[in-house]
Amino acid sequence: MSESTNARLTTSAHDSPPNAFVVRNLSKVFTGKTQVHALDDVNLDFQEGSFTCILGPSGCGKSTLLRIIGELETATAGEVEINLAAKKIPRSAFVFQEHGVFPWFNVLDNVAFGEQMADVPRKQRHEHAQRWINEVGLSGFENAYPHQLSGGMRQRISIARAFATGSPSLLMDEPLGALDAQTRTLMQEQLVQLWEAERKTVILVTHAIEEAMLLGDQIVIMSARPGRVKEILPVPFARPRKIEIEASPEFAQMKQSIWESLRDEVQTSLGFA
Repeated sequence: MSESTNARLTTSAHDSPPNAFVVRNLSKVFTGKTQVHALDDVNLDFQEGSFTCILGPSGCGKSTLLRIIGELETATAGEVEINLAAKKIPRSAFVFQEHGVFPWFNVLDNVAFGEQMADVPRKQRHEHAQRWINEVGLSGFENAYPHQLSGGMRQRISIARAFATGSPSLLMDEPLGALDAQTRTLMQEQLVQLWEAERKTVILVTHAIEEAMLLGDQIVIMSARPGRVKEILPVPFARPRKIEIEASPEFAQMKQSIWESLRDEVQTSLGFA
């Protein structure tokens, strides 16, 4: 790796590992005109089939951590152990805030793109894509192009494409952050339903406390830069979850507790501390 020979990315050969990803002593320093220490000594376990949400102030390295786990970025030091079996398909599929759909493809070909890259025959990949188009409520729009659709519909294309790849894990970076409040609420519920049906390993970066509590099995709270793990909280609410849970006293109490943990970090990141 270019930054340091201390950084390692390894793959376990175990058939049924308890953890899909194991992060140990992970650090990341960006070098250039200005050196930026993005992450420092991060240690995390992500159980196979779990849904983890990562919260933290802007600039704390959340997205960098996600990209390192997803093999899009190298670490400066530390190790990520990946216990996911995948042959032609990628071990992780990504969903980003900016949709990432291809404007020259229609909805069907956008959703089928991952399997196209894995050389899945056209008929088979279109059948798989159609299933996920139906799942995310885009039936009837198969031949539409992204510029003809709303932001929420384009994001549903991204989510459908990620599920359609067949990848055992989904890495999601603020996937609902650009949506209006009503669309975001509906997409949260839909994402929960899709995950409960598939039980892929999901890691989702978000700034929204309520979203993390609604979606996650555990919430990782990061410190201000350099990002460290400040706290790991299990989410105690039973599944399946509906948006109505946000009205409960228990939900409000946990939200306040998380905000109290985050407040100092946000103030530090803004230079108020």
